[in-house]
Amino acid sequence: MILKSSEKIDVNMTELVLEVDAETFEKAIEAVYQSQKKNISMPGFRKGKVPRRLCERTYGENVFFEDAINLVLNMELPAAVEEAGITVVDTPRVEVTSVSKAEGATLKAVCVTKPEITIADYKGIKAPKRVAEITDADIDTQIKNMLQRNSRIVSVDDRASEMGDEVTFDFEGFFGDEPFEGGKGENFQLKLGSGQFIPGFEEQVAGHTIGEDFDVNVTFPEDYQMQEYAGKDAVFKCKISAISKEEVPELDDDFVKDTSEFETVDELKADVKKNLENNAEANAQSSFENALVLSLIEKVQDPIPHCMFEHRAEELMNEFANRLKQQGVSMDLYLEYTGMDQDSLKATYLDRAEHEVKLRLALEKIAELENLEVTEEELTEELTKLASEYGLNVEDVKNRLPMADFKLDMLKTKALELVKSTAIVDNTIEEKEESNADTEEVAEAETVE
Repeated sequence: MILKSSEKIDVNMTELVLEVDAETFEKAIEAVYQSQKKNISMPGFRKGKVPRRLCERTYGENVFFEDAINLVLNMELPAAVEEAGITVVDTPRVEVTSVSKAEGATLKAVCVTKPEITIADYKGIKAPKRVAEITDADIDTQIKNMLQRNSRIVSVDDRASEMGDEVTFDFEGFFGDEPFEGGKGENFQLKLGSGQFIPGFEEQVAGHTIGEDFDVNVTFPEDYQMQEYAGKDAVFKCKISAISKEEVPELDDDFVKDTSEFETVDELKADVKKNLENNAEANAQSSFENALVLSLIEKVQDPIPHCMFEHRAEELMNEFANRLKQQGVSMDLYLEYTGMDQDSLKATYLDRAEHEVKLRLALEKIAELENLEVTEEELTEELTKLASEYGLNVEDVKNRLPMADFKLDMLKTKALELVKSTAIVDNTIEEKEESNADTEEVAEAETVE
């Protein structure tokens, strides 16, 4: 295949004119015939023994042309694209302008190309970094949670039930003198105050003792899910068989010694405060970096082929499908459960896909502008980490990875680190709502891809 011409016909669009000489075309036709003849049958011939000339005379000289052209394209188009000096981001649209055995074929391939973007002011990006102040109330909440985790359930038999207790009881509900379906339970466990039963029920269980028979009078809400019960008065006949309560330990030095590495309450509180401050700093730094990523994405204003967003959205869908599969759930079942189809699911990924594509292009351009490189030492270090993580040797990792893409990912990581290292904290700037979980996923995708 010969590249006759390459012409940019629109933004991110290049037209290639290609020629397939008669000899190459003939070889492709013969290859197609040889691959298909086992399925060809005609009267008077055994299946797979029909001569090519007879096939062409019977079905037309061009019977194998289309498959032959596709064969040549699959084998030689990548070299022609490389010769044209373009990067194709979608399947080229090919048109046959002339074809014959004697002359070969002339083709026109319209290619969607990777955009050449411009990016400036990527150093010194300003973004807010607000570290939350840790208060005594924050520390008390953490301590309370710690006490809660170390609480125990103890039986109560010397008093009536109280709100907050867990009771085990039997009950049966009646409309008038008639019991109703679903209104009966035995040895049912209920935490009083949990709101598990209809309003007014749990408050009336409180105050009764083990073995006592008592009635609970309630009215079903007007918006109750079972319409036949909505708004009706009911009486529940109840009897408690057990009462238990949550016993929270007292915060003292003995508790601290038993449950931590510290000796005193003051030491524990100091450690809790330190951990909260570290978390606050980490969260602030994460938000700061997410804001930088969002600013970088917004700097990409050049036109980008929409197919790049579509392809990335499809990749994200496939990644999601693989995660579902690992959990034993098929994509078809998920779509049925959510009431979605492939197109509507894909639409949910398009915004994230657009952000990821723009960020990737921006980082690649920054790496180019800054002449960033990945040294052999850096490459070996990263490959060694991967090898250790998966229990392989470095050569195995090299053989399993597309190394060009792997090195490009390392370059993008370097570019992102450059942006972060030159950024400026400016708390006069309002935080943007978009610098949240979605942006975190985009940034994470670029650093671990």
